[in-house]
Amino acid sequence: MTVITEKQFEEWRGAVGRQHVRSQYLDPQSASRYAVAAGLSPDAISALVHWAWFLEAVPDTGIGPDGHPKRGVFLPDISLPRRMFASSKIEFHQPLVLERQADISIEIADLYRKSGSQGELVFAKVARTITQQDTLAVREIQTLVYRGEGDPVPLPVDKSPAGEQGDEVWTPSTVKLFRFSSVTFNSHRIHYDQQYAREVEGYPDLVVHGPYTATKLADFAARRGELASFEFRGKAPLYQGQRVLLRQIDDETVQALRCDSAVAVEAKVRYR
Repeated sequence: MTVITEKQFEEWRGAVGRQHVRSQYLDPQSASRYAVAAGLSPDAISALVHWAWFLEAVPDTGIGPDGHPKRGVFLPDISLPRRMFASSKIEFHQPLVLERQADISIEIADLYRKSGSQGELVFAKVARTITQQDTLAVREIQTLVYRGEGDPVPLPVDKSPAGEQGDEVWTPSTVKLFRFSSVTFNSHRIHYDQQYAREVEGYPDLVVHGPYTATKLADFAARRGELASFEFRGKAPLYQGQRVLLRQIDDETVQALRCDSAVAVEAKVRYR
């Protein structure tokens, strides 16, 4: 078990406030590819389309053994070996306009620690603010979690939970995972390298991206109306080849249910 000293943690917290700003032309091709990867038609606009742009283009020399960008460049060099997307809170202030320039400000907003069942956890909150023509369009607070290695986990037993009226069935395959990794320039190996996922990180199979599931849930929820905000949290991993049910629980809650009926991702939505 990795032990974190107070000195280490305070050094990592020194990254809080670190910021960088980028600009990008919002090309329709990226929006179309993102929609298709999310299972929509090419001319649709995904509810979380802002994830199609401002991708971090890290050279080969800047990639760590897990496929993520090396630590210590923007995010601090946290020594816990496992890193994943935990949650996000997104506010939609105005639609992004295609074929125009947009700016993003990315800032490490906070860094804190907790004790979990498998040891210490370190959370990094990253604020992402997108503007067009100096007007706020999207504000997002992403939470990343770092943890120890932990014990291998078994593949969920498929209990084939009965769907309800209004549910959507989604089965993420290896091809779908690869396409989403490609469209988001995500090279984390748990999403495409089965041997690595099993032997190094202890998963029973390829893991579905948290943002992929969030995108499916946001687009599912957006059928009821335009989203003003979308806040999701990962609760249990999903694996390729296993059925997922997308379900609207009430006017404010949508869930992705795993094949063993566990809630994998839950989101709170607010409509305009």
